[in-house]
Amino acid sequence: MPLPCVVAVPARLDSSRLPGKVLADIGGKPMLQRVLEGCGQAAAPAAVVLCTDSDELAEHARQWGFEALLTSPECASGSERIASVAEQLVARAGGDDPAGTLIINVQGDQPFIDPAVIDAMAAEFSRRQPTPEVLTPVYRMGAEKVHNPNVVKTLLAADGRALYFSRSALPHVRGVDPADWPAHTTYWGHVGLYGYRADVLQRWAALPHSPLEHTEKLEQLRLLEAGIGIGTFPVEGESLSVDTAEQLEQARAIAAGLDR
Repeated sequence: MPLPCVVAVPARLDSSRLPGKVLADIGGKPMLQRVLEGCGQAAAPAAVVLCTDSDELAEHARQWGFEALLTSPECASGSERIASVAEQLVARAGGDDPAGTLIINVQGDQPFIDPAVIDAMAAEFSRRQPTPEVLTPVYRMGAEKVHNPNVVKTLLAADGRALYFSRSALPHVRGVDPADWPAHTTYWGHVGLYGYRADVLQRWAALPHSPLEHTEKLEQLRLLEAGIGIGTFPVEGESLSVDTAEQLEQARAIAAGLDR
């Protein structure tokens, strides 16, 4: 039986690397509008909710037809932001038991999020027993991205569990020129989307400080350091996350191609 499900999109205006990026124009629409509308095309979620500390972004979301929840400006990551309103998100999902409710975190900088991946996430949660704590999609990475620190890599165990996430190429292929590493092993990229069992997300604030999270600037490492497992499932392709001016121009080029 499908779990009650809601999509939460955390977003803020003051991005450290690309300020104001969520309102950057991509093919005639602000990036955040593209994200929310893409999530809205998924069949599984009962609702798509913006979680933000910005009254301006909240008002935009409402004008686009989406609900918004205001959060503290002190939230240090997207997961912390949605965790702070987890109880309200469970209600938006139509759930009455956090342990049986799915909250899908879609980052506000993914203008081409595939709604099929959101539905696949919901299906994976409903299919797996026991219900996973956290799930995230991964994709086979092309050689050109392996050494790009703006593209997150996932090191997988044989059973699909995530062993680690890094901006560095993992695994290291000893004795081989780094340019040739992709010919010797498979590299998995991380799609910036997380499915949380709501009761696990509610524990976020109580998790200990994570040195690895701070070092890599990857919030999911807090979970791994705390002993919370992250399962994965493979998807085709990827979803561009816009973190740099170069990636913003790449997104605009993709949008221009789609509109032809």
